Amino acid sequence: MSAIERVYDQARAGALYAGPLIPGFQASAARMPVVSPIDNTTIGALVTGTAADVDAAVGAARACFESGEWSGMAPAERKRVLLDWVALIREHSEEIAALDCVDAGKPITECLHTDMPATLDAFAWYAEAVDKCFGRIAPTGGDALGLIVKEPIGVVGAVLPWNFPALMFAWKVAPALAAGNSVIVKPAELTSLSAYRLTLLAHQAGVPAGALTLVTGTGEDTGEPLGRHPDVDMVSFTGSTEVGRLFLKYSAESNLKEIVLECGGKSPQVVFEDADLDAAVGQMLSAAYWNMSENCSCGSRLIVQASIKDAVIERLKHGLAEWKVGLPTDPATRIGPMVEEPHFHKVRAFLEEAPAAGARLAHGGRIHAELGSGWYVEPTIFDGVTPAMRLFQEEVFGPILAVTSFETEDEAVALANDTQYGLAASLYTRDVGRAQRVSRRIKAGTVSVNGFSEGDITAPFGGYKLSGFGGRDKGMEAFDQYTQTKVIWYMNA
Repeated sequence: MSAIERVYDQARAGALYAGPLIPGFQASAARMPVVSPIDNTTIGALVTGTAADVDAAVGAARACFESGEWSGMAPAERKRVLLDWVALIREHSEEIAALDCVDAGKPITECLHTDMPATLDAFAWYAEAVDKCFGRIAPTGGDALGLIVKEPIGVVGAVLPWNFPALMFAWKVAPALAAGNSVIVKPAELTSLSAYRLTLLAHQAGVPAGALTLVTGTGEDTGEPLGRHPDVDMVSFTGSTEVGRLFLKYSAESNLKEIVLECGGKSPQVVFEDADLDAAVGQMLSAAYWNMSENCSCGSRLIVQASIKDAVIERLKHGLAEWKVGLPTDPATRIGPMVEEPHFHKVRAFLEEAPAAGARLAHGGRIHAELGSGWYVEPTIFDGVTPAMRLFQEEVFGPILAVTSFETEDEAVALANDTQYGLAASLYTRDVGRAQRVSRRIKAGTVSVNGFSEGDITAPFGGYKLSGFGGRDKGMEAFDQYTQTKVIWYMNA
């Protein structure tokens, strides 16, 4: 039996589990069912932690950090342990992919061939970065020596979203641990299974139990206590802008801990009439519908030059024939369910409201109630969407694409920037000069040209405006934000 089949069998038996991993602490016994969005059945149990769990995790993390067991370890040795962890993750990659499939409703093919390779890349890249970061010497005269050094910031809380459980674990935990911090992971209560397994593998590889702890449960019971804790030095959060604001409040009302936020998006795809449409259509579909559009950088607004709008829509409709809606355990499925029933109802409300607001249904709109949980929404296209409509302005996090036309380059840029968000954007043109102009004028943290991309692990990821605050995920920028800068000034006698 394969690792994937074993996870599926455990899910059918309701035997999967996630709970706090805190050295020397008896976690809360309260549990809640883990419900799979695939068919709305209970697949396991999640321990619902408390503020006491958070306090115990912070105590263990602080003790480990101050002891130097991990923070004081030689960089080359820390790298060796992290690379051993990478090897274990690779060995268990099918299991982790299957956990995310049944826990989040993500298509298994996507988990195996997109999420897990990117997760492994992130862990391996930061492991290799550990012993390649150098300090500086200040340009002094001969009467002093100024050393500018980087030190780990201390105890870091990593609060994860539900849409990419394993990958977001890697984006936050890998650089924070590589920098020498003690990390407390708080996964989303909807998707905690892979975080639990990854943490167990870390301890098996030699990461000290106090250097990587896990607390599970709701945001109110564990996320807020982590954000307010006076002995946490930093929190890195990915999720909604609404909850991101709360972490800024928690910091202000406690110890002014560092806060890094990666929040929502309403990303534009700008398509000019000289674009290579045959080459672009697959990219536009991926931007709009990848991961059921449960993706912060989702290109949910298609801003297309009026002269080619109808041709673009026809190509998109033709391309969607390959986007099968089905059970995520089917390798052919590309669109699975919404992650939970309340989110499904939110997406359905957009489907119902858009025509009343004046948008025209160009494709899709069907809910596949016959599949599993019934939370399956067909990829949908609405034409004639204006900036005044809710569909243009608000993040849906579901497979609905809003199409708006433009006449001039200035109008295209104005439409692209007509949003409170600024996480990502894509543009399509054969004109290099236009690509340069427009990519610089769009207010977004990542702008991809003639394709949809967030960049690889070397490229920092984060947003403008309400999409982000305080830092970036990925790249050396992420590594640096988990460190403090210290000056050591030697005076010659």
